[in-house]
Amino acid sequence: QVHLVESGGDAVQAGGSLRLSCAASGFTSGYNVNSYRMAWFRQVVGKEREGVATLDTNGRTTYADSVKGRFTISKDNAKNTLYLQMNSLKPEDTAMYYCAADQVVALSHCTVYYSGMPYWGKGTLVTISS
Repeated sequence: QVHLVESGGDAVQAGGSLRLSCAASGFTSGYNVNSYRMAWFRQVVGKEREGVATLDTNGRTTYADSVKGRFTISKDNAKNTLYLQMNSLKPEDTAMYYCAADQVVALSHCTVYYSGMPYWGKGTLVTISS
């Protein structure tokens, strides 16, 4: 079973930067982070979980409008680690940030199919003060 551990969360002032990491382990032989669509989510107590950014196996990225231009998702396949670089942080970015991994299950021509049942980390807390 894939195990994800987030780290890098901290308390910083608005305008500052943080880099979150998600270390992945427990892969079946022959699999690594490049076998998964990776993503970052965040959640505030009392509110619904919000998608932040995704990175698929073709290197394509997506971002929530609220973080576009400020956050960057990336990965290091050799280290089996996912990253989220967060710049120009705002108080509204305060949340618990979670890493997710959705395994590739099939390929057909140029189409990649994923499991739809991602693994999740336990989260790392980010607190941004004014």
